[in-house]
Amino acid sequence: MASIGRQAPSISLIAQCKTRFNQVVTSFSSTSSPVVHSRSFSIFSVKRTGTRRAATVGLGFNRWVSTVPVSPKKTRRKTGEILSTLLEVGGVKISRDDVVRENDPTNNVPDSIFSKIGLQLHRRDNHPLGILKQEIYSYFDNNFPGLFNKFDNLCPVVSVKMNFDDVLVPHDHVSRTYNDTYYINAETVLRCHTSAHQAELLREGHSYFLVTGDVYRRDSVDSTHYPVFHQMEGFRVFTPVDWEASGVDGTSYAAMDLKKTLEGLAQHLFGNVEMRWVDAYFPFTDPSFELEIYFQGNWMEVLGCGVTEQKILINNGRAGSTAWAFGLGLERLAMVLFDIPDIRLFWSSDLRFTSQFSSGQLGVKFKSFSKFPPCYKDISFWISESFTENNFCEVVRGIAGDLAEQVSLIDSFTNKKGMTSHCYRITYRSMERSLTDEEINELQGRVRDEVENKLNVTIR
Repeated sequence: MASIGRQAPSISLIAQCKTRFNQVVTSFSSTSSPVVHSRSFSIFSVKRTGTRRAATVGLGFNRWVSTVPVSPKKTRRKTGEILSTLLEVGGVKISRDDVVRENDPTNNVPDSIFSKIGLQLHRRDNHPLGILKQEIYSYFDNNFPGLFNKFDNLCPVVSVKMNFDDVLVPHDHVSRTYNDTYYINAETVLRCHTSAHQAELLREGHSYFLVTGDVYRRDSVDSTHYPVFHQMEGFRVFTPVDWEASGVDGTSYAAMDLKKTLEGLAQHLFGNVEMRWVDAYFPFTDPSFELEIYFQGNWMEVLGCGVTEQKILINNGRAGSTAWAFGLGLERLAMVLFDIPDIRLFWSSDLRFTSQFSSGQLGVKFKSFSKFPPCYKDISFWISESFTENNFCEVVRGIAGDLAEQVSLIDSFTNKKGMTSHCYRITYRSMERSLTDEEINELQGRVRDEVENKLNVTIR
């Protein structure tokens, strides 16, 4: 267990964020028109197929976050990348030691994740994620003038209570495990959905909001999964005055309004497409739905949504009301709308990528600027009972960074002694240059050493 001294920085960090949050809310209360605020929070559900996961509902809250180095103090990662060791996040200073604690058994945040905090791709006007965010904002502004407030700039360091308990995530839910979530310590995490601040927003009196933010989850390595991605959620509260004249109960009224709103959003983004609703299950909404559209010859899930569980509303001072919520992943939709084939490209600073997109230009098709050859390396080892594929992927990502394109299990068998062997193929490929045999061999050698040292496996 971490000592009290180790946990103190994170607890202090949350206290600072809460103080800043209250300052923002006070400022908001003094204005009559909706503005973009620097917070965002999100609820989520996880569907699994093997180790694959897909966020289906993101109802979340994000705090003032700006990546402003406030100290010249820096550290160099093994890959040669320079990291600032101190960032300012919405007036709150976050040091590397607040987030990355290599000798703390309750911490599993690597430098590669710390380096992404505060980059906020969704707030860049000429970035595909920023363009998509603004297009969704435009839909709500045009159809609900002056109603929805926007939050898109909040600190991702939150408590376990905020991240899970406040949004009714069960104690045995897979998302609470160290295998799925980045823990700073036993009581503090990097939010894995933007709904981590939903309860606080409701208590502060907000009833209509769109929230966008970066979220963090340990996951597999392939072209559609990345440990940091971006969510947007919408939330709307109704009172009895809203539904009494309709002749239906509050839950039915909220569900009808939700479907009408989201069908309009899907048409706004994708045109006149065929749509269908699929019943779903999420712990924080009932009833729950997924919206699918028929696009480019296939049915594609766009988002998850539902009528908010009464317990959430009652716990946060909204007894007698109903509400709906929806959540979507920005990368997932942007990859389809812009024809972006690899999720790593969103993080590229290569001008051949960034220069292709402009504010207000939704759906400009990405033109591949090159296709460098892949390099395949296999690794086999006897696994232990504690082995998980996510832990293996974290080791690969921590060493190779975005040079790791895919990690796939290509063989598995159990011998007569009951020992199980896994063989993984790692695909290395840069999106910007050709890799040399020398650097790939060096990376693979380090992967082998780290896997054996950290994962309690035996290399074959």
